[in-house]
Amino acid sequence: MASIAIVTNRSRRGFTLVELLVAIAIGSVGLVAVMSLSFYSARSFAALTNYVDLDNLSRGALDQMTSEIRQADRVLSGSDERILRLWVTPFGGSGREVIYRYDPRTENVTRTEGSNVRVMLRECFNFSFGYFQRKASSDWQALPATTVDTCKQVRIFWECSRSIFGERANTESVQSAKVVIRKR
Repeated sequence: MASIAIVTNRSRRGFTLVELLVAIAIGSVGLVAVMSLSFYSARSFAALTNYVDLDNLSRGALDQMTSEIRQADRVLSGSDERILRLWVTPFGGSGREVIYRYDPRTENVTRTEGSNVRVMLRECFNFSFGYFQRKASSDWQALPATTVDTCKQVRIFWECSRSIFGERANTESVQSAKVVIRKR
């Protein structure tokens, strides 16, 4: 025997326009919240990644610079805050000239030895060398070197940062050191 299903309008009824608008509004608010959380999480992750990368590059550059400055026989030029020229004689080796140069246009710090040029740091917006002599002032502060012959200490300072999503962010890596030339 066949049964006949009786379909009423009540069982076929869908959402009303008001219910549909409320559901779309609630879904949109939830979607915007998830998207903004994802955006800020991605930005924070990019900032942290940039900071770690800048810190690693800065540490490597500072380690190499301090090692070569400590082993330097003498400073060859000491008047320009953007260039450091050293004469370095490693143990049991022959002497060589090593040049560290900061270019504000490219924001790069390079190391030159002979014809070998290597970029040590990128995206540095502030960089300087300072030259100081052996004797200190009455308050034990190092006095600026008047000539390269009196240079005993070299101060290095730089700030690097990168852009995140097109704008410079707070991923700065600030390094500063005063390095004493051991052979002077």
